[in-house]
Amino acid sequence: MSETTDTGQSPATRRSLLKSLEIDMRLLGMIGAFVIIALVFNTLTGGRFLTPRNVFNLSIQTVSVAIMATGMVFVIVTRHIDLSVGSLLATCSAVMAMLQTNWLVGTMGLELGDPGLAWLAILGGLIVGTAVGAFNGWLVGYLTIPAFIVTLGGLLVWRNVGWYLTNGQTIGPLNDSFQVFGGISGTLGATWSWIFGIVASLVAVLGLANARRTKIRHQFPVKPVWAEIVVGAIIAGGILGFIAILNSYQVPERILSRQFEALGQPMPEGYRQAYGLPISVLVLIAVAVAMTVVARKTRLGRYIFATGGNPDAAELSGINTRLLTVKVFALMGFLCALSAVVAGARLTFHSNDIGTLDELRVIAAAVIGGTALSGGIGTIYGAILGALIMQSLQSGMAMVGVDAPFQNIVVGGVLVIAVLVDIIYRRKTGDT
Repeated sequence: MSETTDTGQSPATRRSLLKSLEIDMRLLGMIGAFVIIALVFNTLTGGRFLTPRNVFNLSIQTVSVAIMATGMVFVIVTRHIDLSVGSLLATCSAVMAMLQTNWLVGTMGLELGDPGLAWLAILGGLIVGTAVGAFNGWLVGYLTIPAFIVTLGGLLVWRNVGWYLTNGQTIGPLNDSFQVFGGISGTLGATWSWIFGIVASLVAVLGLANARRTKIRHQFPVKPVWAEIVVGAIIAGGILGFIAILNSYQVPERILSRQFEALGQPMPEGYRQAYGLPISVLVLIAVAVAMTVVARKTRLGRYIFATGGNPDAAELSGINTRLLTVKVFALMGFLCALSAVVAGARLTFHSNDIGTLDELRVIAAAVIGGTALSGGIGTIYGAILGALIMQSLQSGMAMVGVDAPFQNIVVGGVLVIAVLVDIIYRRKTGDT
């Protein structure tokens, strides 16, 4: 007799089902870990962890680390490491803060409240971040200094460069247009959030259908039609469910009242307004899509994973691995600057301790997401989910009153356990 469970399904049946759906077991495990963390903290906080307000806050808190984690995937895949991301974020944040409050004010007819000032500041920060990242890559790729040493030096150098740029002062408040990227002051609202959710769901389903047609055209095996429908329904349900939760978070009545007072109008009785999807989360989605396309559909992505898999073979095949290293670190620097936009806008000012310990969180997010420290293996969606798990742990511990030092102890322990689980998983699956 075959072994069965309480649900009447045998282990073989479950394996057959998962095989038909072609579900990544590592991804399924991470989702399961996140669900367990959320349920545990929701119980410990008396139901406050999974409220729309906390889900909204958790989303915008995750964005900065998640953006950098997508770049860290490429860095680690190529068998390098970047310990300077938090410090580089601080320098880029300092540059953007000084540009919009000091250096550009009064020049070119710009004033503090001008929207153009925010965009010029962002452009300046992105240029600085990319240039510093490219410099790190040049030191690693062309001068062959180990990335650990280069970025360890950068960890010490760039945070203090940011300190000198601001004379150790907190700079703010930042431009209103700049603050839109922070989350709470920049959202799509309920209607546009639903529109985005529906469009994103349709694009995801059409993407699955197009991928299926491509496989059939090239005579590759495909999932059963019912499995495609189930996967599409899960993705669309997840997107629309997330939008529904965000739209459930209502703007407080006192804030709405002040907005109507500023307009010189009385607030209609019973008027309600939802925050909806934060602009910062929209930025993360755009980065995730772009980085996934780079990883899977471009020559640069193929070169990155080929070099990580076997650097010597990649170089012998004609790949300029030195220039590739510069490109990877330049991209990492660009994403650090983009994260500085989100982090600074969320705080509404620049603080000299911004990005502290982000290097730990970013590396942990990438590793928890399945990026192999030995190189050659990693996914963008895994890194983002890893960042969400890390932020959920920290947010949940803060809500139940765990001290900050112990929070860091837990994060460090989770990182070590994640690497151990990754090693065991690869041994069992033969994925080395």
